[in-house]
Amino acid sequence: MNRYERLNALLEILGERGRIEVDEISEQLQVSGATIRRDLDHLAEQQLLTRTRGGAVAHAVAYDLPLRYKTVRHAEEKLRIARAAADLVSPGAVVGLNGGTTTTEVARTLVTRSEGDAAITVVTNALNIANELAVRPQVKLVVTGGVARAQSYELMSPLAEKILGDLSLDITFLGVDAIDPAAGASAHHEGEAAINRLLAKRAGKVVIVADSSKIGARAFASICSTPEVDVLITDTDADDDDVKRFRERGVDVVQV
Repeated sequence: MNRYERLNALLEILGERGRIEVDEISEQLQVSGATIRRDLDHLAEQQLLTRTRGGAVAHAVAYDLPLRYKTVRHAEEKLRIARAAADLVSPGAVVGLNGGTTTTEVARTLVTRSEGDAAITVVTNALNIANELAVRPQVKLVVTGGVARAQSYELMSPLAEKILGDLSLDITFLGVDAIDPAAGASAHHEGEAAINRLLAKRAGKVVIVADSSKIGARAFASICSTPEVDVLITDTDADDDDVKRFRERGVDVVQV
């Protein structure tokens, strides 16, 4: 297990238990207590946890997230997708993120990888992502503004569109409700789709992050066509025929 995998394992265990002890975790992960203490110190510097005398406790969250963020389906797949997505981000990049459980995992993964000169800029319309990143010293955060939609914690309306219209992004990661080889990416809500469409238009590279349950499906409002997608990151359960059709349309499909 490398350091990055170990950091993510620590955060995952802490999220499940709320508190961890150095001796217990070092035995579980089969690394020295000194290594675990250094890892916890590093995560505390990133303000991802609070150190205690013998371990660490999770940060208290000041609000309750909507149900879609509490009960995460395909959690393991989304974590693997997030790791693959973070591999595409260069040091100092300007990254666009919309709302959703998969993009939230992308944001968390980016935080653990961005240090010092590798600091990145994140542009998002998602309040929960902004809340997590606002206190991270290695991230310059830009929030679009707009009117919050309670069901998804995403900001929308012409206010958000005005901000995004003046920005250029290196790469945008979009979580979607559906993506089909013929119909492209789509969302259930037309307001969310409109902001997502602009995040895609302002980016040099558009990456869809979607587990296999979203592949081959269609939703109400269009975000972008298939040819506008540069990369699709999904899991290995995606239908082989759908994957083939995406690739035939010029999409680089990454399965993890």
